[in-house]
Amino acid sequence: MMSLSTTVFAQTSKSNSTPSLGRDYAEALAAADHFLQAWQSGDMENGMALLTARAKQTVSRENLAKLFANAEPAGYEITRGKLVKRGRYEFPVVLVDRSQTTHIRRRFSSIVLVDTGNNDWAVDKLP
Repeated sequence: MMSLSTTVFAQTSKSNSTPSLGRDYAEALAAADHFLQAWQSGDMENGMALLTARAKQTVSRENLAKLFANAEPAGYEITRGKLVKRGRYEFPVVLVDRSQTTHIRRRFSSIVLVDTGNNDWAVDKLP
């Protein structure tokens, strides 16, 4: 009887679990997290290294500096992403920082990551 209930539990947990998202998803999520960590710490140099050429062309250096110039403490939330098309994932994000008046500000956006080849992922759309 004990082994039957264990078997039933294992089958139940398998049927309720989410399917594996794959290596590409995990690598895209990790790259998004690295970029957001650079944003959080105000590290524009490392953040720029994670941008595609297209992303660099779409934003001015001044706006990029504004993005990375946040008062401490700053934080972010990243939620489950979706496959937009092969080699491209979009992740909803919330950027949390303090405004100049010391109020907490939450900005809802998304970040898009693309596979640039050789299992390298880069930010193609900034939050």
